[in-house]
This record gives sequence, C-alpha cells and structure tokens, in this order.
Amino acid sequence: MNLDFTPEEQAFRHEVREFLVAELPDDIRERVRLGRRLSADDHLRWQNVLSRRGWLAAGWPREHGGPGWGPVERHIFDEECAAAHAPTIVPFGVSMVAPVIMKFGSEAQQRHYLPRILANRDWWCQGYSEPGAGSDLASLRTRAVRDGDDYVVSGQKTWTTLGQHANMMFCLVRTDPEARKQAGISFLLIDMASPGISVRPIVTLDGAHEVNEVFLDEVRVPVANRIGEEGQGWTCAKFLLTHERTGIAGLGHAKQALRHLKTLAGQIRHRGRPLLELPSFRQRVVRAELELMALEITHLRVLASARGGDAPGAESSLLKVRGSELRQELSELTRRALGPAALPFFPDFLYGDVELEPERAEQAAIGAQYLNRRKLSIYGGSNEIQKSIVAKTLLGM
Repeated sequence: MNLDFTPEEQAFRHEVREFLVAELPDDIRERVRLGRRLSADDHLRWQNVLSRRGWLAAGWPREHGGPGWGPVERHIFDEECAAAHAPTIVPFGVSMVAPVIMKFGSEAQQRHYLPRILANRDWWCQGYSEPGAGSDLASLRTRAVRDGDDYVVSGQKTWTTLGQHANMMFCLVRTDPEARKQAGISFLLIDMASPGISVRPIVTLDGAHEVNEVFLDEVRVPVANRIGEEGQGWTCAKFLLTHERTGIAGLGHAKQALRHLKTLAGQIRHRGRPLLELPSFRQRVVRAELELMALEITHLRVLASARGGDAPGAESSLLKVRGSELRQELSELTRRALGPAALPFFPDFLYGDVELEPERAEQAAIGAQYLNRRKLSIYGGSNEIQKSIVAKTLLGM
C-alpha cells in the first residue's frame, strides 16, 4: 500500500481547504471550535452549503447523486472538515439509512427518499435501541402487526439521537413474534408526524439534550414504507451498523483533538516546564499519536476494501473499538492537562446564552466533552460486543 498521497489527491486536499475557508460560516466554525452546542439550524445551514456543492453525500456513487469519491478522497474530506472545525454531518440520513435504501430498497423508494436526503428535506433518526434491547438488539419488542396495507406499530425506542428534530425514523420492529428473534424483524420508515408518536428528552451527563425516548402507540405505517421483504430487517440492520461503526472511529476528529491537546500541553506549565515535557504525560500523548497513525492506515484499508459499494466487514468493529477508545483517551488527557480548570461547567455559555472572557471560553467545553465522550464505547454496539464479533468472525474463536 502506497502511503504517499498522489499529486491529484494533494490538489483535492487544497480544493477542500479553499472551499472550507470560503464557505463554512464563521459563526458556526467558532461554535464548533469552542465546543458550543449546535442548533438544528446550524446543522442545516452547513449541510445545505455542502448539498449545493455536491459534497454532502461523500460516500454515495454518482448514479445516486454523490460525488463518486474513492476512499482516499473521502478520508481527506473528513480530515479537512474536522481540522477546519466544520460540524459533523448528521449521519442518520446520508450515511446510515441511505446505503440501506440503495442496497435493499425498491426503485420507487430510491427515487423518493434519496433526493430528499440530498436536499436536506428530511431529518432522520434511528429507532433501534429499546430499554430491554441495547447491545442485544435482536431482543427488541416493538411490535408491528399487519392490518391491510398498513402495519400498526406499538413499542418504545430509546437513545434516539436528535430525535427532537427528526421528521423521519428508520425503525426495527418485530413482525413475527413466533420466528427466532433475528428472523422476525422488519425495517420500516416511519413519519414522525404520525398520530401516536411522542418524544421525551433524555438529558445526558454533560447537560445536553442530545438523545430521547420515542413512544409509538398504535402508529399506522404503510406497508410501502418497509425496506426489503418482511423478516429481512436484521439483514438491513447489520448492513447499516457496519457503516455506522466505521464512522464512529471519528478519525478526523481524533486528529484534531490530538492537535489541540499538544498545543494546550505545550502552553500549560508544570514546575516551570511545559506539561508536554513531563515524561509521564508525554508518554501517553506519544502512545496515543502512534495508535492514531495505525488506526488511520487500518481505516484506509477498510474503506478501500469496500470501494465497490458493499458494507465494510467485521473490520468496522475494530475501527469502532480503537477509534472510540482513542477519542476517550484524548479527552481524558485534555481534561488532565487543564487540571482544576476543567471542572467549571457553563451550560449557559455552551448553549449560546452568555459569553465568557476568551481564556475561559477556550476551556469551557473541556469538562462537558470529557463526560460526553464516555458514550463512545457504548453506542453503535458496545465495545464488548464488538470484540466478540472480531473474535468470532475474524479470529474464528
């Protein structure tokens, strides 16, 4: 594998950088840089900019309206967006349900939903986890009973990220309670404005309203909104999760976090010397940097193996485990670098209601980010489950 970027790839990186300088709104860039909460409007403003450029759906093939980039271009784009403090693209439509619709959806479903995703006309959320079905997702109990041309859906979903903004949900439901648990699941697309749906916020450890509970009380969903055949939902779910887990690695964000950590540790002094020169601290930073370099190569290999449009294999579990652990380690080191200065919590500043003096503003989100990063090793399938997948699928244990 040639690890050097070609002149064409370097030119593409330059094009992306110029685009980000010219098109990323300054107020959004500053909010991301400081770790402040983004509104739905912030996300949509940026995604509309990307949509107009044709760069919103980096992983889509040209025939569905994507840029047709290869794995290296996608890697460069993600890396440069993170370095420029661009918001993370909300993944549920573009990166999660869209590949499922392309792979398993009918031609009519593709014609209807894919252009709407590209135009940011639908905000999607994920209806997978339930109070009794998290890592053991196949134990889900939300029922969908066939009634003519509709399913009648009843149950509860939880940890529904940004569901308060969504108008559409892709949802796993049990359509055959008598079949073995994986075989009795179907994949439905549900309009969040349907009668019988209610959304209740969950406030997380960092004080954010990021996730929700969603209750479905006899919600009628057209059979035409089912992706694939009845009982094929588990196949769709696994396909989607490999895309999600590859993205959770968050390589570009990890590299940006490492740069921020090294800058911070070079400025903070410990007994008259920069903290970065303290052997015990420097050793952890160097180890994280080396592991990040190894993760980058693995990430490129996984993307290259999936360039034909198929989902990544069990290697995506490796990316999810190491990527989430590294991002947690970097947030831990950043919190340690600040010491007691990481303790103050300023929710009014994070939500944009008040301002702080520059030095305080630069540090205000560190504690909240540390708390938020605790979730990385749990969502998208806990790391313990991912290690079992690697042991069984790749190692034959």
